[in-house]
Amino acid sequence: MDVLAAQVGAALKSHGMLLATAESCTGGGIAQAVTSVAGSSAWFDRGFVTYSNLAKQQMLGVQEATLIAYGAVSEATVREMVEGALRNSTAQLALAVSGIAGPDGGTPDKPVGTVWFAWALANGITTAVRHQLPGNRDEVRAQAVRVALQGVLKRLSQNTLLA
Repeated sequence: MDVLAAQVGAALKSHGMLLATAESCTGGGIAQAVTSVAGSSAWFDRGFVTYSNLAKQQMLGVQEATLIAYGAVSEATVREMVEGALRNSTAQLALAVSGIAGPDGGTPDKPVGTVWFAWALANGITTAVRHQLPGNRDEVRAQAVRVALQGVLKRLSQNTLLA
Protein backbone atom coordinates (compact mmCIF):
# COMPACT_ATOMS: atom_id res chain seq x y z
CA MET A 1 0.00 0.00 0.00
CA ASP A 2 2.92 2.33 0.74
CA VAL A 3 4.16 2.07 -2.86
CA LEU A 4 0.70 2.81 -4.26
CA ALA A 5 0.22 5.79 -1.93
CA ALA A 6 3.64 7.13 -2.93
CA GLN A 7 2.72 6.75 -6.62
CA VAL A 8 -0.49 8.69 -5.98
CA GLY A 9 1.49 11.41 -4.26
CA ALA A 10 4.02 11.68 -7.05
CA ALA A 11 1.26 11.87 -9.67
CA LEU A 12 -0.69 14.52 -7.77
CA LYS A 13 2.46 16.55 -7.20
CA SER A 14 3.43 16.36 -10.88
CA HIS A 15 -0.01 17.73 -11.81
CA GLY A 16 0.12 20.39 -9.08
CA MET A 17 -3.05 19.01 -7.53
CA LEU A 18 -4.36 18.42 -4.03
CA LEU A 19 -6.45 15.41 -2.98
CA ALA A 20 -9.40 15.26 -0.58
CA THR A 21 -11.08 12.08 0.63
CA ALA A 22 -14.62 11.32 1.80
CA GLU A 23 -14.69 7.95 3.52
CA SER A 24 -17.33 5.81 5.09
CA CYS A 25 -16.59 2.06 5.21
CA THR A 26 -12.81 2.61 5.13
CA GLY A 27 -13.00 4.73 8.28
CA GLY A 28 -10.09 6.98 7.35
CA GLY A 29 -7.94 4.21 5.92
CA ILE A 30 -7.35 6.09 2.69
CA ALA A 31 -6.23 9.22 4.51
CA GLN A 32 -3.99 7.09 6.71
CA ALA A 33 -2.43 5.43 3.67
CA VAL A 34 -1.63 8.69 1.91
CA THR A 35 -0.39 10.50 5.02
CA SER A 36 2.02 7.64 5.71
CA VAL A 37 4.02 9.05 2.77
CA ALA A 38 6.58 11.63 3.83
CA GLY A 39 5.82 14.98 2.27
CA SER A 40 2.14 14.21 1.72
CA SER A 41 1.19 17.67 2.97
CA ALA A 42 2.30 18.91 -0.46
CA TRP A 43 -0.53 17.01 -2.18
CA PHE A 44 -3.09 15.88 0.44
CA ASP A 45 -5.53 18.57 1.58
CA ARG A 46 -7.95 16.85 3.95
CA GLY A 47 -10.08 13.84 4.66
CA PHE A 48 -13.67 13.50 5.79
CA VAL A 49 -14.62 10.38 7.73
CA THR A 50 -18.40 10.38 7.44
CA TYR A 51 -19.42 7.05 8.85
CA SER A 52 -22.96 8.01 9.82
CA ASN A 53 -25.63 9.31 7.49
CA LEU A 54 -25.87 12.47 9.58
CA ALA A 55 -22.13 13.09 9.13
CA LYS A 56 -22.53 12.65 5.38
CA GLN A 57 -25.25 15.29 5.43
CA GLN A 58 -23.54 17.75 7.78
CA MET A 59 -19.97 17.54 6.49
CA LEU A 60 -20.48 16.82 2.79
CA GLY A 61 -23.96 18.08 1.99
CA VAL A 62 -25.40 14.69 1.06
CA GLN A 63 -29.15 15.17 0.76
CA GLU A 64 -31.37 13.30 3.22
CA ALA A 65 -33.66 12.47 0.29
CA THR A 66 -30.75 10.73 -1.48
CA LEU A 67 -30.01 8.61 1.58
CA ILE A 68 -33.68 7.68 1.99
CA ALA A 69 -34.21 6.86 -1.68
CA TYR A 70 -30.94 5.05 -2.44
CA GLY A 71 -29.19 4.33 0.86
CA ALA A 72 -25.69 5.20 2.00
CA VAL A 73 -24.16 2.52 -0.22
CA SER A 74 -25.21 3.80 -3.63
CA GLU A 75 -23.98 5.62 -6.66
CA ALA A 76 -26.09 8.66 -5.84
CA THR A 77 -24.64 8.93 -2.34
CA VAL A 78 -20.98 8.58 -3.31
CA ARG A 79 -21.45 11.15 -6.06
CA GLU A 80 -22.82 13.63 -3.53
CA MET A 81 -20.05 12.70 -1.08
CA VAL A 82 -17.26 13.31 -3.58
CA GLU A 83 -18.76 16.56 -4.80
CA GLY A 84 -19.12 17.69 -1.18
CA ALA A 85 -15.48 16.84 -0.51
CA LEU A 86 -14.42 19.04 -3.43
CA ARG A 87 -16.74 21.85 -2.38
CA ASN A 88 -15.51 21.79 1.23
CA SER A 89 -11.79 21.65 0.48
CA THR A 90 -9.11 23.30 -1.60
CA ALA A 91 -8.49 20.06 -3.54
CA GLN A 92 -8.73 19.70 -7.31
CA LEU A 93 -9.36 15.94 -7.08
CA ALA A 94 -11.49 14.09 -4.56
CA LEU A 95 -12.54 10.52 -3.96
CA ALA A 96 -15.38 8.99 -1.98
CA VAL A 97 -16.10 5.49 -0.78
CA SER A 98 -19.14 3.92 0.90
CA GLY A 99 -19.75 0.24 1.33
CA ILE A 100 -20.68 -2.75 3.42
CA ALA A 101 -17.55 -4.27 4.91
CA GLY A 102 -19.39 -6.84 7.03
CA PRO A 103 -19.69 -9.20 8.59
CA ASP A 104 -23.27 -7.92 8.99
CA GLY A 105 -25.34 -5.33 7.15
CA GLY A 106 -25.63 -6.97 3.77
CA THR A 107 -28.89 -7.44 1.86
CA PRO A 108 -29.74 -9.42 -1.28
CA ASP A 109 -29.36 -6.23 -3.36
CA LYS A 110 -26.26 -5.05 -1.48
CA PRO A 111 -24.39 -8.03 -0.07
CA VAL A 112 -21.37 -7.72 2.19
CA GLY A 113 -18.46 -6.53 0.07
CA THR A 114 -20.53 -4.08 -1.98
CA VAL A 115 -18.54 -0.86 -2.22
CA TRP A 116 -19.28 2.26 -4.28
CA PHE A 117 -16.45 4.58 -5.29
CA ALA A 118 -16.52 8.04 -6.85
CA TRP A 119 -13.80 10.38 -8.09
CA ALA A 120 -14.35 14.00 -9.01
CA LEU A 121 -12.14 16.58 -10.64
CA ALA A 122 -12.59 20.29 -10.05
CA ASN A 123 -13.31 20.67 -13.78
CA GLY A 124 -16.66 18.97 -13.21
CA ILE A 125 -15.92 15.39 -14.28
CA THR A 126 -17.27 12.86 -11.78
CA THR A 127 -17.19 9.10 -12.20
CA ALA A 128 -18.59 6.37 -9.98
CA VAL A 129 -18.20 2.62 -9.99
CA ARG A 130 -19.42 -0.30 -7.90
CA HIS A 131 -17.18 -3.18 -6.85
CA GLN A 132 -18.05 -6.44 -5.15
CA LEU A 133 -15.02 -7.12 -2.96
CA PRO A 134 -14.41 -10.57 -1.46
CA GLY A 135 -13.15 -11.39 1.99
CA ASN A 136 -13.70 -10.52 5.61
CA ARG A 137 -14.15 -7.02 7.02
CA ASP A 138 -10.45 -6.16 7.11
CA GLU A 139 -9.89 -7.54 3.61
CA VAL A 140 -12.82 -5.60 2.13
CA ARG A 141 -11.62 -2.38 3.75
CA ALA A 142 -8.02 -2.88 2.59
CA GLN A 143 -9.16 -3.64 -0.97
CA ALA A 144 -11.37 -0.55 -0.92
CA VAL A 145 -8.38 1.63 -0.03
CA ARG A 146 -6.43 0.08 -2.92
CA VAL A 147 -9.25 0.52 -5.45
CA ALA A 148 -9.74 4.14 -4.38
CA LEU A 149 -6.05 4.99 -4.80
CA GLN A 150 -5.79 3.11 -8.10
CA GLY A 151 -8.73 5.19 -9.28
CA VAL A 152 -6.82 8.38 -8.49
CA LEU A 153 -3.88 7.17 -10.57
CA LYS A 154 -6.20 6.23 -13.42
CA ARG A 155 -7.78 9.68 -13.49
CA LEU A 156 -4.41 11.41 -13.34
CA SER A 157 -3.06 9.28 -16.17
CA GLN A 158 -5.94 10.38 -18.41
CA ASN A 159 -4.34 13.72 -19.22
CA THR A 160 -7.20 14.79 -21.47
CA LEU A 161 -9.45 14.96 -18.43
CA LEU A 162 -7.16 17.47 -16.77
CA ALA A 163 -7.05 19.98 -19.63
